[in-house]
Amino acid sequence: MSEGTWEKLSHVTANGSEHDSRERHPHTKCWEGTRVTLLDYIYGLSDKKEKNQVIWLHGTAGVGKFSVAFTVAERMEDLKVTEQMRIETRLAGTFFFSRKHTKRCTTGYFFATLAYQLASNFCSVRTHVNRANLENPALLDPDKSVHDQMEDLFLRPLRKLQGTTRIR
Repeated sequence: MSEGTWEKLSHVTANGSEHDSRERHPHTKCWEGTRVTLLDYIYGLSDKKEKNQVIWLHGTAGVGKFSVAFTVAERMEDLKVTEQMRIETRLAGTFFFSRKHTKRCTTGYFFATLAYQLASNFCSVRTHVNRANLENPALLDPDKSVHDQMEDLFLRPLRKLQGTTRIR
């Protein structure tokens, strides 16, 4: 793998977008016994092997989106999957948008950041993410088509991770 390509990807990620970023200390999570129905629903989705889920939380400020997302991300990070004698986290990546940060207020850095996290969390995918960057360096441009970034930087490598499981 070309370290230069990996390094270029690391430079276009949106720092602070991760669920456990120091920027948001102390991390707020759901108090025990709260939002149980919603959390159980999300955990149920994530436990279905025949389905692949992207969960998008939205709502007005102050309704608890961050707390729910952090609670779910923390749980997924702690759950492990075993693949050919390697143990890896079940968390592909997280991205917390922010109006006050240039790289986090639009989708321009969204898929590059998720691809970097995916490849960091699943070493078996890093080669595929790196290959996409080598084949099309313009993918790292924040003005590049979000569809192209999603397909080439995230979905294609994710399909390699899933093997024969179909990702839509």
